[in-house]
Amino acid sequence: MWRIDSSDVERTADLVARSGGPGDTARIARQIATVLEPNDVLVLGGDLGAGKTTFTKALGAGLGITEVITSPTFTLHQRYDGGRLVLHHLDVYRIDQIEEVVDLALPELFESGGVVVIEWGDTIRPALPADYALLSFAFGAGDDERQLAFTAHGASWSRRTSRLIAALGEPTPGGGA
Repeated sequence: MWRIDSSDVERTADLVARSGGPGDTARIARQIATVLEPNDVLVLGGDLGAGKTTFTKALGAGLGITEVITSPTFTLHQRYDGGRLVLHHLDVYRIDQIEEVVDLALPELFESGGVVVIEWGDTIRPALPADYALLSFAFGAGDDERQLAFTAHGASWSRRTSRLIAALGEPTPGGGA
């Protein structure tokens, strides 16, 4: 069941779902892809190995990208064309200091007209734009179970909260595709 909380001034929505496995995580990503707009920023945080790259692969597929999406852990940034929107996939896990973010030219990416997904982006919050969505991944009780918490920040995500809720619908248990 999705839980919605809009009581915080900075947070405009808080949706929490349980994923029964990679199939559920992929389904959630494809559903979120349907409401993405140019210049959207998705920040992925949470536990190592909890599904951030799996989510990004399915998000790309949901955008119509057919290219194989891999984690840019060592390259820091990968660009994927060919979908409804360009996908910029960043992984800032290896960045030690916020000053290192300057080399990624984030302001230009945020204004590129594509979608920017930043794995471990919660570690660089001062460099993020005012409008972004944070998706936090946490391990659940079972080996494949995950909890995904979606928190929207800013006016752009606020105005789409109802569309996002409609797109996500009711999660299905069991990790099915």
